[in-house]
Amino acid sequence: MHVQEIVVNSSNAGQRLDTFLASKTSITRSQIQKLIENGSVLVNDRIVSQHYRVKINNVITLNIPDKETEGLVPEPIPLEILFKDDYLVVVNKPAGMVVYPSVGHRHGTLMNALSYHCRNLASVGRPLRPGVIHRLDKETSGVIVVALNDEAYYNLVEQFKRRTITRRYSALVYGNLKEDKGEIVLQIGRSESDRKKMSTRARKGKEAITRWKVLERFGNTTLIEARLGTGRTHQIRVHFASTGHPVLGDRTYGKKVELEVKSKKKIVFPRQMLHAELLGFTHPATGKYLEFSSPLPEDMVQKIKELRAES
Repeated sequence: MHVQEIVVNSSNAGQRLDTFLASKTSITRSQIQKLIENGSVLVNDRIVSQHYRVKINNVITLNIPDKETEGLVPEPIPLEILFKDDYLVVVNKPAGMVVYPSVGHRHGTLMNALSYHCRNLASVGRPLRPGVIHRLDKETSGVIVVALNDEAYYNLVEQFKRRTITRRYSALVYGNLKEDKGEIVLQIGRSESDRKKMSTRARKGKEAITRWKVLERFGNTTLIEARLGTGRTHQIRVHFASTGHPVLGDRTYGKKVELEVKSKKKIVFPRQMLHAELLGFTHPATGKYLEFSSPLPEDMVQKIKELRAES
């Protein structure tokens, strides 16, 4: 079973549910109608009819049997593989790459590439995200691990649940943080006003902890290191935006995509300046603790040089 979630925007509001879903997926309208009849389609967690007219910000969840979905297509996309054995693969994901296929991103994803570079993938999560334990946002670069068999998958999932995984990020955030280090403890849940976003003000938020320290200051910008105590969706981005220091280049939270500096010129940030620098975990078969790191990507290095020159 593959679970897919789609949020209705203003341009699609008013369409019939079956027509809307047929236009947003690779599934035919007749197949969609069968899924609706079987209760496999939920709108805001409720079963509705195929005649239902979708409304803006409706969250539609499809529980799609594997036979209804397009399989993972292997693609010869170059990857920087940091480690690989029979159990798992660790990759330095570039910014701009989606982790697994979804609506609007059927090809060119990390999983399309891994299905080409790795002979075997885990069965858990098939057909489109086999072995995916965690993910990085499309615009976030850095270290990610994917399980190559089910044993490794369940072991690593348990490590994430127990919060024994080490995760360290680097980020450029807006403003000059008052302290040199700190901790953000704010619950995170789905935004009530925009279901595509997460929020610290959600009624059904979950515990979220981000520990941070300042690495360098550039006047109205700060380079920070962040360590995750929990792993909520968009956690670092949401936490820092909620404190008035959004990640630079983040078009969803904060919208600080350009910055006027001392010389009055503007530094533009084409993507969010967030990098998963380090990932550490216990190998599911050997029991050995492993740590993998990735240096800051060139685009972030260049922005830091520009900021230093102006500070």
